[in-house]
Amino acid sequence: MTSDQWQVFDLAEIKDKFKGDAVEYLEFLNVPAMNCGLYFLPAGSKDMQSHHDDDEVYMVLEGKARMRLGDKERAVGPGSILYVGATTEHSFFEIDEDMTLMVMFANTPPPRS
Repeated sequence: MTSDQWQVFDLAEIKDKFKGDAVEYLEFLNVPAMNCGLYFLPAGSKDMQSHHDDDEVYMVLEGKARMRLGDKERAVGPGSILYVGATTEHSFFEIDEDMTLMVMFANTPPPRS
């Protein structure tokens, strides 16, 4: 966590931390309102994630796959930006090329008493 008002991140430096042979998630920002990371899915891998308690946005930086959102499916690739509402079941499948995605979570504030 940081209290800095702004930060600059280098995509290449973050990507260099991936081992490249397994599904990986590297968080690079965690502040009260949001957190961000890079998600790597090698070709042929299985995305085993489950739904999340927070809204999230994926931006596909590299690779191709299909994404299942609830009961809908669609092809995604570089430049695809996907919004997934909190608690929505979702996963990537038919991962034809190594995928790198930027993931942004909007942290849900605790309910007011």
